[in-house]
Amino acid sequence: MDTDARALTVKMVVTGPFNAGKTEFIQTVSEIDVVSTERKISSEAERVKETTTVAMDFGRITVDDSLVLYLFGTPGQKRFDFMWEILSEGMLGFIVMVDSTRPETFQEARNIMEAFRAFSPTPYVVAASKQDLPDAWEVEDLRVALRLDDGVPMLPCISTDKEAVKTVLLQLLENILAELEGQ
Repeated sequence: MDTDARALTVKMVVTGPFNAGKTEFIQTVSEIDVVSTERKISSEAERVKETTTVAMDFGRITVDDSLVLYLFGTPGQKRFDFMWEILSEGMLGFIVMVDSTRPETFQEARNIMEAFRAFSPTPYVVAASKQDLPDAWEVEDLRVALRLDDGVPMLPCISTDKEAVKTVLLQLLENILAELEGQ
């Protein structure tokens, strides 16, 4: 679909630790083939999957004639964190993906959240990914572990479930639009 010049474009960044589900999240809802910078994993310690994002993922969703979402996924590995600030430029909000099954990554997720808050004080939500797995932490327990304020939306998510992904995106979009209207 051709978007006309009057369409509001909303840039959202999807971030979080390595293997939290960021690429799958974007692939699940993007109306275009996701532009991806996946490379084979070279570290034995990270070989829980075959590839990893080294620069970014990009997807797009046309909500209607007046609204288009651009989704930018960040790399999760620390050695690629130089991309975070670049990708955060112009964002109107961000999503922090947290792997609910890997408590060893919770502090890293918190650090990433703080980094993005420092880049830009935009609305954000936290998505508790992999909620379909038996060892996933409950959302409220994860909220406590991450030391999130009650005002920060924390949503259960399965990155391959289109409805779950839409719910997370809609929550962030509502927060972004509310902030834009308040300006």
